[in-house]
Amino acid sequence: MILFWMICAVLLVVALLFVVLPLWRNSAGNNDVLRDAANLEILRDQSAELEADLSNGLLTQDAYEQGKRELQARLLEEVKTTAQPVKPQRNPAKILTAVLVIALPLFSVLLYFTIGNSKALLPQEQLVAADSFGVLRSESALQELENKLKKLPENPDGWLMLARSYGELQRYPDAVRAYEKLLELVPDEAQLWANYADVYAMSNNQSLRGEPTKFLNKALELDGSNPMALALSGSAAMERGDYAAAVTHWTKLVSVLPPESSELQMLRDGIQQARQFLSMQKGGKEKLAKLPVERTPAKAAAVTGRVALSPALAGKAAPTDTVFIMARAVEGPKMPLAALRKQVKDLPLQFTLDDSMAMQAQTKLSNFDRIEVVARVSKSGNPITQPGDLQGTTGIIKQGGNGLNIVIDTVIK
Repeated sequence: MILFWMICAVLLVVALLFVVLPLWRNSAGNNDVLRDAANLEILRDQSAELEADLSNGLLTQDAYEQGKRELQARLLEEVKTTAQPVKPQRNPAKILTAVLVIALPLFSVLLYFTIGNSKALLPQEQLVAADSFGVLRSESALQELENKLKKLPENPDGWLMLARSYGELQRYPDAVRAYEKLLELVPDEAQLWANYADVYAMSNNQSLRGEPTKFLNKALELDGSNPMALALSGSAAMERGDYAAAVTHWTKLVSVLPPESSELQMLRDGIQQARQFLSMQKGGKEKLAKLPVERTPAKAAAVTGRVALSPALAGKAAPTDTVFIMARAVEGPKMPLAALRKQVKDLPLQFTLDDSMAMQAQTKLSNFDRIEVVARVSKSGNPITQPGDLQGTTGIIKQGGNGLNIVIDTVIK
C-alpha cells in the first residue's frame, strides 16, 4: 500500500514538472531591461551618425547642434521613464501554475477513490478469501459475501459458496438459509437438494425424518443416480425402519461408485445389516427375494473423435479463447461426466474422453449408456454456457462411440 502511494506521488511530480515548468519560464520577469538597453543602443547609433555626417560635411554646425539637443532630450525622457516606479502586475501564467500545483494532485486522488478499486492494493491472499475448495473461512469474508448478496440476490454462485462455507463451518442453520435462497434460483439440480437435506438434518438433531426425506426424494426425482442422495436416502430409510428401501438405495449406490472407492465396504456392511433386520420382520424373507442384488457396471470404451471450428465462425473466435470438450449424460447429472480444456488455436484436434477425466469420482463416463458430447468455445473461459459462445454437438449417442466428428457451427443466443 505504501509503495503504491509512493509511486503515485513520483508520477504526479513528474507530470507537474511537464506542465508547470513551461508556464513558469514564460512568466519569469518582463522585458523592461532588454527594452531600455535597446533604446540606449539606438540613441548611441544616432549620435554616431550625426558625428559622421558633420565630419563628411553633410550637416552644418547648426544642424548638428540641433540634432544633438534632440537626442539629449530623448535620452533624458528615457531616463525619467525608467526611473519612475512601476507597480508590478499580476501574471496570469504564475497564477495558473499555482492552481495546477494544488489542483492536479487533489483531483487525481479524488478521481482514484471515485472510480478506482482500492481492494486491488490488498495482497492476493486477502482479496481471495476462499480456499481451494471454494469455501470461505473468515468471518469478515462471509459477512462481505452476505452484504453483496443482499444487493445482488440473484447470484447462484455466491449463494452456493455461502452455503458450502456455512456447512463446512458447521453453521447449519445459516447453511439451510443459504440453500433455500439458492434453490429458489436453481431448483432443478439434484446435488443441491441432497446438500440441502444434509445440512437441514444436521440442524435438526441429525435426523433425516420429515423435511430432509422430502428433499432427498426431490433429488432422486431429478437424478436417480446421485450418490449423495442415494447414500442419505438409505440412511433415512434405516432411521424409519424401512430396511427394504435402505437395501434398494445402497445397492444402487454400490453400482454407481467406482470399484476403487473406499466407501464400498462400508456400504456392503450396511446392506448386509439392513438385510438381517429385514429378515427378522414378518414377511421379511419374501421381501428380500424381491430386492436387487449388487452388480458391477460394465466398463465402456473411451469416447474419441475430432473437433473443428466452422470457417463461417472463424472470425468470431480469438486464438486464445477457451475450448471445452465435454461428455454429458442424457439422463442424469447436468455436470459433465468428463471434460477436456483446450484453446481455439489448437483446432482442429483429435480428442479422447474417458473415466480418468471425470469431474466427480462417483459419476464416471462408463456409468451411463446414452451421452452427448459437446464442444464449446467460451469467450469468458467459464464452462457454463454464456450468450455469444460458439458450440457444436454430436447429439445423443451410445456409450463408447469412436471416430466422432464435431463441428463448432452455432452461436449461443
